[in-house]
Amino acid sequence: MTVVEAPSEATGAGEADAPRPLKWRPSPADRVFRGVARGAGAMVLLVALLVGSFLAYRAVTALKVVRWSFFTTKGWEPDPLEGSFGIAAVVPGTVIIAGIAIVLAVPVAVGTALYICEYAPRRMRRMLVTLVDMMAAVPSVVYGLFGVFLLQPNIIHLSRWIATYLGWIPIFEVADYDTANPLSSITVFTASSFVAGTVVAMMVTPIICSISREVFSQAPIGEREGAYALGGTRWGMIRTVVLPYGRGGVIGGSMLGLGRALGETIAVYMIISPVFDIQWHVLQTGAISVSSLIALRYGDSADFAVSALMAAGLALFLMTLLVNFAASIVIGRTRSGAGT
Repeated sequence: MTVVEAPSEATGAGEADAPRPLKWRPSPADRVFRGVARGAGAMVLLVALLVGSFLAYRAVTALKVVRWSFFTTKGWEPDPLEGSFGIAAVVPGTVIIAGIAIVLAVPVAVGTALYICEYAPRRMRRMLVTLVDMMAAVPSVVYGLFGVFLLQPNIIHLSRWIATYLGWIPIFEVADYDTANPLSSITVFTASSFVAGTVVAMMVTPIICSISREVFSQAPIGEREGAYALGGTRWGMIRTVVLPYGRGGVIGGSMLGLGRALGETIAVYMIISPVFDIQWHVLQTGAISVSSLIALRYGDSADFAVSALMAAGLALFLMTLLVNFAASIVIGRTRSGAGT
């Protein structure tokens, strides 16, 4: 990039001190970079538009039959003549599972990122970073198998403890379970939203941790040293410098993890027991999500049923867009480093 000074046209002595206009002449490399960047951005928007258009086109057939009842019906019995199906149960189930995952994942991810950046010895940092990145690359089916055969048989004891001592909170209440009877069957705690959310939390934790760690590591050295010079402790420096600087990165990583949690399919499908009802009791057996519904019904569905599943996929697609738009707004108002 070259900047050329335009010749001054000033004639008077007073105008000679005025700033001279500058003309920007981008170099060929700048033009190529700008074109590639614009093309990549346009390609992303085009792909998103094509995906949304395809889902909307395939969903029209089913939406014409059920119309607005698609948003208020809990059952799923797609039929072209007397169709009774909707997303009133699957969308809340998706949000509940994703919410549990984010509540469990964000504290662990942020704490791990702070430990790697601020407390871990240098020799351990590279190993820990590699382990976190490897966890993010593990396939979903592996997490699903881990959740079914190892996590669930052990975590149901935690679910029973929560139901026993925190059952007075509505979301932790479990029907048909007597907390005073030690012989009550604990199978009521299997295949629940809590188990599925815990597995999904394990999947999104590496993503949030990696993004948070990258942002924390870029906190200004001068401000770190200034906090120490003023007599601050290491935690005081983290609280006043690192965390405010990385706020936007943590929010962005959390939203990215939420996007994956909303669309997670295989792991949730392997764990939950489908129930087409709003299951607010997160510790109790039975849950459903949009992605697991599609995986459950797609294989044996006729054309009209596939159109109904496409309508559910369109709803999930719009939910993901809303999450991303909300994340961009929040990140734009809390830029990393803005508070330091």
